[in-house]
Amino acid sequence: MKFNKIVIFSMLCLLLMNFQCDDDDIQASLCDATVVVDSSTYQTIESAFYTLMSAEISDDCLYTNISSSGCDGSTWVLTLVDSEDIAESMPPQRYLKLALANNEACLAVFNKEQSFDLTPLRIDGITEVVLHIEDFSEPLTYVY
Repeated sequence: MKFNKIVIFSMLCLLLMNFQCDDDDIQASLCDATVVVDSSTYQTIESAFYTLMSAEISDDCLYTNISSSGCDGSTWVLTLVDSEDIAESMPPQRYLKLALANNEACLAVFNKEQSFDLTPLRIDGITEVVLHIEDFSEPLTYVY
């Protein structure tokens, strides 16, 4: 009888271990926001004045650092919008625009870092895309 309970308990434990989730099943984005892919938004979006200090790509994220005037930058909303236009070159090229919503009415200057998930910009059958960000001096190559 005792042996039977041990076997049943062992089988129950093995069954429960089978229901554990794999880390591979959970794919949370490490980026702060996702790029918006919409041509009409690209054409109409307005932005407060800012300076794009730096932009670099690491894995699937575009890391940006902007500078603008404000009280502390905590209420700023930074949006990255893709034009949906793809230049048919090799590698293909996409055109993006950063827009800052800044309602802070102070004269101090602050920096803000924000990252964007670039996976919506992938093109099937292609492993890299050149990204042109409006008012940024150099194009960036997104390799995936």
